[in-house]
Amino acid sequence: SPRLPAGMLPVITGLLLAVAAGGRGSAAGDQESPPGSRFVCTSLPLDAAGAGCPLPPVPMQGGALPPEEELKATVLQLRETVLQQKETIGSQREAIRELTGKLSRCESADGKSGTGTWKKELGKGKDTMGDLPRDPAQVIDQLSRTMQTLKDRLESLEHQLRANVSYAALPNDLREMLQRRLGDLERQLLSKVAELEDEKSLLHNETSAHRQKTETALNALLERVSELEKGNSAFKSPDEFKVSLPLRTNYLYGKIKKTLPELYAFTICLWLRSSASPGIGTPFSYAVPGQANEIVLIEWGNNPIELLINDKVAQLPLFISDGKWHHICITWTTRDGMWEAFQDGEKLGTGENLAPWHPIKPGGVLILGQEQDTVGGRFDATQAFVGEMSQFNIWDRVLKAEDIMNIANCSTNMPGNIIPWVDNNVDVFGGATKWPVETCEERLLDL
Repeated sequence: SPRLPAGMLPVITGLLLAVAAGGRGSAAGDQESPPGSRFVCTSLPLDAAGAGCPLPPVPMQGGALPPEEELKATVLQLRETVLQQKETIGSQREAIRELTGKLSRCESADGKSGTGTWKKELGKGKDTMGDLPRDPAQVIDQLSRTMQTLKDRLESLEHQLRANVSYAALPNDLREMLQRRLGDLERQLLSKVAELEDEKSLLHNETSAHRQKTETALNALLERVSELEKGNSAFKSPDEFKVSLPLRTNYLYGKIKKTLPELYAFTICLWLRSSASPGIGTPFSYAVPGQANEIVLIEWGNNPIELLINDKVAQLPLFISDGKWHHICITWTTRDGMWEAFQDGEKLGTGENLAPWHPIKPGGVLILGQEQDTVGGRFDATQAFVGEMSQFNIWDRVLKAEDIMNIANCSTNMPGNIIPWVDNNVDVFGGATKWPVETCEERLLDL
């Protein structure tokens, strides 16, 4: 049976007593009523009122109702009121059950790991945490908005409950359950916010470390670019420079930063100018561990210019100590130790059996202007080159005679595929200097 609203039972009881008293008064004063008669009031269902006890028609306004019909009309009104209250309470209970179900889903989600714990926004079914924004501040703002929306809906529902049925009329256990679950939900939300704050702090620290590392790399790159710009400021292009070694000492030299791979053939070309006497010295030398004379070009004392491969010697028919620019090319192959010597594009000599079947060892040190007695050191001033050199290039093959001629007469610019002549690949030491070099055409006129 539906529960009557609080305070309704006394009203019904009072009305019943008043009507019963009025009925007894009328019976006492009426001549037709037998003495000692009384009224008996029996509760009837609403649908049985017309069948078992037919009611007279309700008179128009202004007419007085008999006490029996007034009582029956009152009972009908009370029943209608009770039914309305029952419907209202039923609708509110549905709302409470919906809220309880949603709170239970939130509560059951507790204990799951990761951002999936808060996959659905309460009451909306909207995926709010499945795809976290990249910015943790946006995540916290979104979570705050979700929590505020939840509070607003709960407050709205509470106002509706108060407007239709007193909140105090709710069962104590239901009220306590709602308060407890709301408290649990709020604690879970606060815990998640704290967790996201920690993640935001960690992300900030990682971002700061990454930014610092990036800035360090950029600063190093900028310094290197500035160094290269400073080194190239005097040259129109990276290869338009020469190395000057004006004195015969054991401390002026240039060094090629790159080393050689294992070679089974090579071509070495360079421009040089020297008038030193006796002999121009050592234009270049390549030393490896265990063999200081792996590749050496030297003119020492009154001896002719010589090419050394693995400490084996071939004399070259070259004449370059007249103080003019000359283009020199030397080719060699391990097959039968064949070699060729070119001066100013013209082949002046050839031979064989120079360190045959010996591959050039990799990983050595390539020095300009000094002869090495150990790898990278123990220079002898009497063997030092005196003069200028430029366009020192090395290829890992024997160039054709026509290619060498085109390089020598300035019709072709062909950098070496193993060692190219570029500014940032050549360091100078001991007072050796880099200067802008004359153009290729000017060097030709000097011949």
